[in-house]
Amino acid sequence: MADQPRIRPVIENLPTYKAGKKAAGVAGLEPYKLSSNENPTQPLPAVLKVIAQAALEINRYPDPFVTELTKALAAKFNVAENFIATGTGSVGVCQQIMQAVADPGDEVIYAWRSFEAYPIITKIVGAKPVEIPLTKTGAHDLAAMLNAVTERTRLILICTPNNPTGCVVNHLELKEFLTKVPKDILVVIDEAYVEFNRDDQSVVGLDLIKEFKNVGVLRTFSKAYGLAALRVGFFIGPENVAEAVRKTAVPFGVSNIAAEAAVASLEFEEELFERVADLVELRSWFEEQLTKLGFDLPASQANFVWLPLGDRTDEFVARCADQAISVRPFSGEGVRISIGEKPALERVLNALRGFNTL
Repeated sequence: MADQPRIRPVIENLPTYKAGKKAAGVAGLEPYKLSSNENPTQPLPAVLKVIAQAALEINRYPDPFVTELTKALAAKFNVAENFIATGTGSVGVCQQIMQAVADPGDEVIYAWRSFEAYPIITKIVGAKPVEIPLTKTGAHDLAAMLNAVTERTRLILICTPNNPTGCVVNHLELKEFLTKVPKDILVVIDEAYVEFNRDDQSVVGLDLIKEFKNVGVLRTFSKAYGLAALRVGFFIGPENVAEAVRKTAVPFGVSNIAAEAAVASLEFEEELFERVADLVELRSWFEEQLTKLGFDLPASQANFVWLPLGDRTDEFVARCADQAISVRPFSGEGVRISIGEKPALERVLNALRGFNTL
C-alpha cells in the first residue's frame, strides 16, 4: 500500500508551462519584459475607471452566466448568445473545450510548434496529442494534419496567427481543408492574436462558422485589449458545443471585474485599436531592422516576432539578459520577442548586432 496519496501518472509526467519571465535587474538599465506577448500599454482610462468601480463589489460572487459580456459579444459578432461560451482566458476556454469533446485515448491534432499549453491541456483530459510539424517557413502543414485524422480524432486546433512563429493560415486553404474533415470532428480556430493581423488572405474564422457546422473560434481579451491579468476569453461556435463548454466551466471563473472591463473595452474599441495599430507599425519597423541585420524570419501577423536561432538560442537569451531584457526562448529552436516599448526593441537590436558573425 502506498504511503502517500496517488497521483495520476499523466499528471506526474506533464510538461510545465513556461511563462515569460521578468527581466532581472542590471545596474543602470531599465528592465523590459518582452517574453509574454503582453500589451505594453495600460488599459484605457475609461476601462480603468470601470475596473475600479467593479472592485468595490469583490465581496460578492460574479454573475455565473457572464450575461452582459455575452450579450455584448453576441451584438458585436452578430451571433445568437447561445453560440457563445466564456472562460478564464482563451487557454481556460480551450481546456473547457477539451473536457467537452475528448475522452481518454481520443486524439487532438495541432501544429507544432504552436501554443505551449496545447499538449498540457490535452494530456490533462487523458487525450493523445498528435503534433504535426510546421513547414520550414513556420506555417501550418494542413495536408499533413488532414492525413493524421483517425477514428479517434475529436479535435483539431488551428492557431492563426500562430504562436510563436506569427504565421497565418490562408482562408481558402483552410476552407478546402474543412471540406475534407469529418463533420463529427470539432475544428477550433485559435485567434488570440487576430487583432494584430493585417494579411487580407488569412483566415476569417467567423465567416467559416457560418459555412461549417463543426467549426468554432477562440478569442481572448488578454492581448490586444490589454486585460491579461483579468483572465477572460470566449468561444463562438456550434450551439451544442458552446453549451457543453459552458457546462465544463469553473463556476464563477470569470470575475465581475474581468467581465465589466471586457464590456468596457468593447465599448471603447475604436480608441483601443488605435493603440493596436501603433503596435503593428512598430512590429513592421522591428522586422525591417532585423532583416537589415541579416536575419531571415517569418512575417508575423501577431504582436511578436519569431527569430529562428537554432542552437544559438540560449546564447542570445543570455545576451538579452545582460541588457535587462527578457525574451521567450525555445532552446535549440529560436526566440519569440514580444512587441513592447520601442527602447526595449532598440536594445534587442543592439544585442543582435554582430551576433551572426561571432
